[in-house]
This record gives sequence, C-alpha cells and structure tokens, in this order.
Amino acid sequence: MKPKLVVTGAAGRMGKRVLNAAVESGEFEIAAATEADGNPTLGKDAGLTAGIGELGVPITTEGPADADVVIDFSLPQATDKVIDYCVQNNVALILATTGLSDEQLKKVDEVSAKIPIIQQTNMSVGMNTLFAVVGKVANMLGEEYDIEITEAHHRFKRDAPSGSAMTLAENVAKETGRDFPDCLVHGRYGKEAVREKGTIGMHAIRGGDITGEHSVIYSSLGETITISHSAHNRDNFARGSVRAAKWLAGKPAGRYSMADALGIK
Repeated sequence: MKPKLVVTGAAGRMGKRVLNAAVESGEFEIAAATEADGNPTLGKDAGLTAGIGELGVPITTEGPADADVVIDFSLPQATDKVIDYCVQNNVALILATTGLSDEQLKKVDEVSAKIPIIQQTNMSVGMNTLFAVVGKVANMLGEEYDIEITEAHHRFKRDAPSGSAMTLAENVAKETGRDFPDCLVHGRYGKEAVREKGTIGMHAIRGGDITGEHSVIYSSLGETITISHSAHNRDNFARGSVRAAKWLAGKPAGRYSMADALGIK
C-alpha cells in the first residue's frame, strides 16, 4: 500500500513542484493538498493548480486524520499548525520551511519524541552532500585557511542568510571548534573591516529569479579552494523531499536527517 501524502502550501512555488515530483514518482497516494484560509485556490483541483493535470484532490485547509507523511515547504507562520496536525494524527513530517524561530526549532526537537521528523534547511541531494563535507575539508586544511560563505537567491526570498548557508557555517564550526553563531561576520562595511582570524564570513545576494547558489571559500596566503552548489531549478528540492518522505513514512518517532534518508555518511 502506498503511503498517504499531504502537501502543504500546495499552491505555492515549491508546493506545486512537490506535487509534481510525488505524482511523477508513483510512490504515493496524494491524500490532501492544503493552503491557508483565504487562499484563492481553495476548492480547486490541486493537480490543475500545479499544472500537472486533474488529480481529483481539492485544495483544502486541513489534512485527513489517516495520512502517513506531510511535506511542508510553506511559511514559518504555518509551521506550528503543521506540527500540531502531525502530532495529533501521528503523521511523519518532512519540514523544509526555512526561517524558523528558535522557539519553533525547539518545538521540532520536542515533538520528535512523538513523531518521526526530518527538519532540514535544504532538501537537495547535492546540498546535503555538501553539508557532509564542508566541515571535514575545513578541518583538513587547518587554521591558516580563511573561510567565507556566499549565497544567492531570488528577489522574493524573505530570510537572509539562507538556512542552507547557516547550516554550512554551523557544520564548519562544529568540525573546527568555532563558537557558532558568534563566529559569523555578516558582510563587511567601513574603513576598519579587516578580517579577524577564526571568523566565518557570510554574504547574502538577492536578485531576479536565482534559484539557489552556495559557495564555501577556503583561502590561504597562496591558494584558494572553493566548493559550490548551484540549483538549476526547484525540482531538485522537490525530488529530494519526496525521496525523504518515502524513507520516513512508517519510521518510529525520532529526529532524523536528510543524511539518514539519503544514506550519506
């Protein structure tokens, strides 16, 4: 029997791509597609809204009680409602919404005792591979290499730096013994902006329709190594989340990672 999937934010840019990827995979029964109260797509067929043909699933404000897994790419304002729904109905959760507050992240930790959950700042297979290696590279290179992180996204992205850039920095900090997030320097400005040893520079670019670009720069007095990832479109995030949802459905309660779902060590 196929797991029953709920896609939240189903009329949004990512929600549409998740629906497409889930239907394309053939691995799920689409149990519901949800949107916020007042959304103009409520009542419309989710497949037609996503441009993938009629699914027979109207966009609603609530998911069913018998779903198996939720993929959430909506907004932080909706996160608490999504989490509460999953806890009340014992539904696994792929939480891909970025810009969560400290209180919401704490709530994720707490509810992982009740439901299986993956909360990740980036769902692509490539980015999660990058997450796994950036700290190891920094550790191998040593203290003489300055580390800078740049990220670029479309003009509509609300949070900055991106959640993925923060995860890259956090993984570097963990591996090299830096105090995160105090080690971060967000951009530079002024006549006395000389780089301080041990810091990690963080730079956010917003423009046009850039899907997502991240680079980690390691530079010494003689050479520079750059590890980067470019997202060509949103489908890689959608496909990664669908792959993770298939893996997570039916798992016991716990806090899991995309590395777990993808088998990245």
